[in-house]
Amino acid sequence: MKLILWDIDGTLVCTGKAGETALLKAIKEKTGKDGSLDVIDYRGRTDLFIARQILDHHGLPITSESLHAFTECYLKHLAVELPKAKDGRLLPGILAALEAVKKHKGIAQGLLTGNLVKGAQLKLDHYSVWHYFEFGAFADDSHIRDELGPYALRRAKDRHGRDFKPKDVFIVGDTPHDIACARAIGANSIAVATGNFSKEDLLKCEPTAYFDDLSDLGAFFAVIEGTGKVSA
Repeated sequence: MKLILWDIDGTLVCTGKAGETALLKAIKEKTGKDGSLDVIDYRGRTDLFIARQILDHHGLPITSESLHAFTECYLKHLAVELPKAKDGRLLPGILAALEAVKKHKGIAQGLLTGNLVKGAQLKLDHYSVWHYFEFGAFADDSHIRDELGPYALRRAKDRHGRDFKPKDVFIVGDTPHDIACARAIGANSIAVATGNFSKEDLLKCEPTAYFDDLSDLGAFFAVIEGTGKVSA
């Protein structure tokens, strides 16, 4: 049995900058200052990693209480911004891929995302795909993305009653951090250039497979099933 672990932002969905806008509004509300995301490294990072960077940049203490207060503020704004985003959408091939995996008895799927659980549900409920995922690993588990893999594997075992060997696990994402996260547990990585990183950026990280997007479902499943080439 194979296991696919999906990233969210830039892989499953584009939120039309709803997440970025929510972060900026949270910065304003919690610091009283107009912030900028240009001063932090947020692409492919976890929500808690981002929150820690923001608090540190503004000279605020990093405690469990301050992190909780900031992320709850962010989530409040995210719920408002998602319906307002004009360019928000599911990315090419995603709905067909999720539906095909759901029907495939030999493939399980879950999430491995830098989003907090609440944020993941807000985003995926908004695009009507949350129901495809029965388990996952989230920023709530660790602010360090490379530490999320074992959480996802344990929950996959709890859900399916079996261990998934690294060679049978595929992490799908749009950033170098997704590729590194897969490497941290010895899993395969499938990179897609549907986010903010180019094909060249992603191929430098040597993913197991690369796609411009997932519109070619046959090629995607050929990689999962071990019959496809490493790039398309």
